[in-house]
Amino acid sequence: MRIPLSVLDLAPINRGETASSSIAASVALAQRAEEHGYERVWYAEHHNMPRIASSATSVLISHVGAHTRTIRLGAGGVMLPNHSPLTIAEQFGTLDAMYPGRIDLGLGRAPGSDQNTMYALRRNPNSADRFPQDVLELQGYLAGETRVAGVDAIPGKGSRVPLYILGSSMFGATLAAALGLPYAFASHFAPQMLQPAVEAYRREFKPSEQLDRPYVIAGMNVVAADTEDAAREQLQAVKRNLAIGLFGRGQSLTDEQADQLLVQGAGHHVEGMLTHTAVGAPGQLAEYVEGFREFSDADELIIAHQSSSVEGRLRSVELLAQAMESVRA
Repeated sequence: MRIPLSVLDLAPINRGETASSSIAASVALAQRAEEHGYERVWYAEHHNMPRIASSATSVLISHVGAHTRTIRLGAGGVMLPNHSPLTIAEQFGTLDAMYPGRIDLGLGRAPGSDQNTMYALRRNPNSADRFPQDVLELQGYLAGETRVAGVDAIPGKGSRVPLYILGSSMFGATLAAALGLPYAFASHFAPQMLQPAVEAYRREFKPSEQLDRPYVIAGMNVVAADTEDAAREQLQAVKRNLAIGLFGRGQSLTDEQADQLLVQGAGHHVEGMLTHTAVGAPGQLAEYVEGFREFSDADELIIAHQSSSVEGRLRSVELLAQAMESVRA
């Protein structure tokens, strides 16, 4: 593939599935992405979400790493305010020791949860205010240049696992620029500030030991199928799942009830989340993806392959790779 493409695996637990089947699907998805030339697969930390199985991000990465050979694996991301920097340095230092040269560490400052879950995590509501300092502390552990006297991350010390700053606002953009780190924008579900954030990041970027020039990863959704009609059917199923997850938590709803949620107001929210979504057969995908790359001014695209079935996500990975093979960088 000429355009660098990666995969954001949300590790969904679809209706009728279990956490075990979701994790098995994540392995299959990473293997398929590796086979078709994707750069990396990232997993996002979420808590108390019945339909997402990526809460223990480092554990999932370790399992997938054992079943793949070359593709990069990482967090997209770890919500650093939920953890001590030392703990994350040890976890990802361990992963790097197991899979040298294959591990990424994307960092976000959002809680990835609601207020009750924040309490259950023993998370201080003000801990996000320390995010820049925590990033620097974590970076110090991984570089073998600890900022805490007498404390090292073992494993982790000197591993220099590459860091990425994740965000959907100006805060992450300006922080990534100030620290000279790559910036990944969550435009697959929060598209509003994409262009101004990327512009600010590129304008304010200061070179660092890790990175000598700006590097932007932008998220988008893809629903690819063998025919446009099949892709449209899958997209509707995705919208139903999002509506249930956002507005019908704890309920077992039929397709008709989910459609009613969409009509009653959930549809506006879901459509906003899916603003940057390529839908269709291979012949329809390349132009949209290339257009989004230009719109986002991204160096790499990270794709959430949306489908209500494992088979649909695997096929989408294949079809997008095939569609992009002929596109020049």
